Amino acid sequence: MSTPFVPSPSAWLRGSRRPSWLSDPKVLRTEVLGGLVVALALIPEAISFSIIAGVDPAVGLFASFTMAVTIAVVGGRPAMISAATGAVALVIAPLNREHGFGYLVAAVILAGVFQIVLGAIGVAKLMRFVPRSVMVGFVNSLAILIFMAQVPEMTDVPWPVYPMIAAGLALMVFFPKLTTVVPAPLVSIVILTVITVAAGIAVPTVGDKGDLPSSLPVPGLPDVPFTLDTLTTVAPYAFAMALVGLMESLMTAKLVDDITDTRSSKTRESLGQGVANIVTGFFGGMGGCAMIGQTMINVRVSGARTRLSTFLAGAFLMVLCIVFGPVVSDIPMAALVAVMVMVSVATFDWHSIAPRTLRRMPLGETVVMLVTVACVVATHNLAIGVVVGSVAAMVVFARRVAHLAEVTAVTDPDGGTVVYRVTGELFFASSNDLVGRFSYATDPGRVVIDLSAAHIWDASSVAALDAIETKYAQRGTTVEIVGLNEPSARIHKTLSGELTGGH
Repeated sequence: MSTPFVPSPSAWLRGSRRPSWLSDPKVLRTEVLGGLVVALALIPEAISFSIIAGVDPAVGLFASFTMAVTIAVVGGRPAMISAATGAVALVIAPLNREHGFGYLVAAVILAGVFQIVLGAIGVAKLMRFVPRSVMVGFVNSLAILIFMAQVPEMTDVPWPVYPMIAAGLALMVFFPKLTTVVPAPLVSIVILTVITVAAGIAVPTVGDKGDLPSSLPVPGLPDVPFTLDTLTTVAPYAFAMALVGLMESLMTAKLVDDITDTRSSKTRESLGQGVANIVTGFFGGMGGCAMIGQTMINVRVSGARTRLSTFLAGAFLMVLCIVFGPVVSDIPMAALVAVMVMVSVATFDWHSIAPRTLRRMPLGETVVMLVTVACVVATHNLAIGVVVGSVAAMVVFARRVAHLAEVTAVTDPDGGTVVYRVTGELFFASSNDLVGRFSYATDPGRVVIDLSAAHIWDASSVAALDAIETKYAQRGTTVEIVGLNEPSARIHKTLSGELTGGH
């Protein structure tokens, strides 16, 4: 598969290869409308996350603006949306509560620095160790969290909210059958808003979430003393934010790669997230990372594929807040809830829980997927779920591979030598049982251990072989190890006799 063309900032202005949205009106329309739908969906989310972090709603909206606009230029995954997120808000909320807003801003800037460092040392390469079962669990738990986030908007509300949500869902299901020129979510939002305002229906609106900003953010330094004490105070929160932000962003980038059947630079995305958070911090924002729900709206629902939609999502966000604030405030929350419910349904991997799939899938794979989902739903933290799921997958893999090491014995006709043929992968899990597979008391005076069909991976395997030789030596039996491939011979020569103090 060829790497997709990713336009550099200069290419947007004068590059030899024009971005697709410049040469194709259909692509341009898709990107513009996708950015508009995402901007509308960002407003209540950003305000809600501001409340979680304990800051003014404008702080979350500013963060969403600067994150989206910056990552559109420096990020590694086109069409992915980065903005203020709940995961980041949860991490930095205690810092804001205990030390004040200035320390929160300082932590955001330092988190960006940490992300640049982590990106430079290759932390993105760790994504290759995330198994498919964990990825499926990540996607399914994401869909569940998106739906759960809508539940408060559907409880203790006026009864018209429910038919409005149902109408919004119906519009998004059936409108694409008529035309796909305009994104169905945008049509749903506009129609429900017009009906609500025209009929004077009293339902919760975007304006009920908080006041929208009336001017652009202004850059400045965080209001904190630049001392070592400040650094030690904000560093733990900044590092936690950097890890959570990178984990969610890289997992989201991988998900978008799969959806669009394209590849993206995870290292560039890591560096881009850091740059975006530094910029956001200097503009007084609360920081953020990839927004999975809004990314799904942009990529899966709207069909956007380029950086333009990401840039416009941030730009439209500020335009909607500053220029069209009164109009945006009248959008019923029911319309946005319907959009997010549709996103959650489209995001969930229904094939993964189909009875036919469950019957064919190895039990360990299903368990790993369920563990990932359970951890994410319980903690509301996608990063924790991915880490726990990956560890569970490693345990399942180790248990499975541990049983692949076999030992068979053949005695020479003269009875003076027995040859043990070992097959399989020898590492800490499989080598633990290796010592007990030999008949020390009854074997003849010479034993040959043939490892031509095996591979030594770690010190545990060398220690097990040393223990076998020691047990035979105590009975006066000579042991010869043969058939080692080059890597196995190298590790055996280096460690043999050094792990147990000799034979």
